Amino acid sequence: MTALGNCADGPMAGEARPLKICLLGYRSHPHSGGQGIYLRYLSKALVDAGHSVDVISGQPYPELDERVKLIKMPGLNLYEVEKPTRALKVKHLLSWADFFEWWSKLTGGFAEPYTFGRRAHKYLRQHGHHYDIVHDNQSLCYGLLDIERSGLPVVATIHHPITRDRQLALDAAPDWRLRLLVRRWHYFLNMQIKVSRKLRHIVTVSRQSERDIIEQFGVAPEQVHLIYNGIDTEIFSPSDTVSRKPLRIMTTSSADQPLKGLGILLQALASLRGKFPGLELLVVGRLREGGATEKLLQKLNLQDAVRFVSGISNEALVNYYRSATVVACPSLYEGFGLPAGEAMACGAPVISSDGGALPEVVGDAGIVVSAGDSEALGEALGRVLADKALQTELSARGRARIENKFSWSLAAASLVAYYRAILGESTAPSSTRQDLGDAGVSGAEAA
Repeated sequence: MTALGNCADGPMAGEARPLKICLLGYRSHPHSGGQGIYLRYLSKALVDAGHSVDVISGQPYPELDERVKLIKMPGLNLYEVEKPTRALKVKHLLSWADFFEWWSKLTGGFAEPYTFGRRAHKYLRQHGHHYDIVHDNQSLCYGLLDIERSGLPVVATIHHPITRDRQLALDAAPDWRLRLLVRRWHYFLNMQIKVSRKLRHIVTVSRQSERDIIEQFGVAPEQVHLIYNGIDTEIFSPSDTVSRKPLRIMTTSSADQPLKGLGILLQALASLRGKFPGLELLVVGRLREGGATEKLLQKLNLQDAVRFVSGISNEALVNYYRSATVVACPSLYEGFGLPAGEAMACGAPVISSDGGALPEVVGDAGIVVSAGDSEALGEALGRVLADKALQTELSARGRARIENKFSWSLAAASLVAYYRAILGESTAPSSTRQDLGDAGVSGAEAA
């Protein structure tokens, strides 16, 4: 690997020296979704392990440990601007990245990964010699190839291929106009596929994502390395001081899109209200005015039974998990399934779909039903709501599984071993795959 001898001060290669790591995230606030959570906890775990970590991020910016340096790489942040058409200033015309980001937003595209990559590459042309390795968090931008060509080793995490999201959105679109808009917004996927095929080192977070990346992105199997995410078991933990509300179901849905399966859960909720008067659903996420979820709420007459909360603190999220009798994870597809792991760490009984990697996380410590099957989901929810012994059993099994199988310290150690192998400082680990046990408890087994 060229340039590494120049950028790594200290002991000779082969010794366990601290690494200088640069993490990239094109939008990284934890309330924006799982990518921000990944960046926050991974950077903290790497620092805890004794390494130096800088995070280069676009807006909205991440929440980081105080020992992690944030290098802000601002774009136009058009999704937070009230009137994007007026966001372009004269100074932005001097920057292709700024103009392209603005033009793409106005024409229905999503250019943030591409434009972030241009800005990050420009910064690292000047400052890249400070780092041993650059680790990208799913931007998969052309800039990564430029960074790699400059001599800096690059690793990219792909949580799951967004081709899944695009297909589900296309399937749900009611007419050709909306399908055209879906294709336009996902145009950045062409870049991500091309870049993924050329990158030397890719990390993914589940066996399901590994299979999908190889199949849908056309990536060679030897390019992909599996390292599971971790769960912060200190923050996400049970508590004797928070009582579970006997008729509260909780779910997380950071985006109003078919992929998250919220509509399936609402149909299941509607089927249970006769048997469980006073049943409530707490959704951690934002309700989009006029969106598909709002229309379904009205159709099912569930407005008084569903509450949405967003922009909450970690402490509030943990207490919501602790207060729920059952947490539902109905996604049609997940590359990992962080909310399921967080809920289990808090001792909440979990019912999940078999969408994507969710069974890998839930294992035999929860109830797993078929993705998209509202009837099976409703039956499983009803069974858990009515059976306190089952609630207690799932609570204990879920917490134990997360403690024994998932941790950020393990994820960080596996990544550092992978970094060192890339740098030629150690032999590549033969595998980071963990035996995570069974794929889950079926509805019949839980009965």
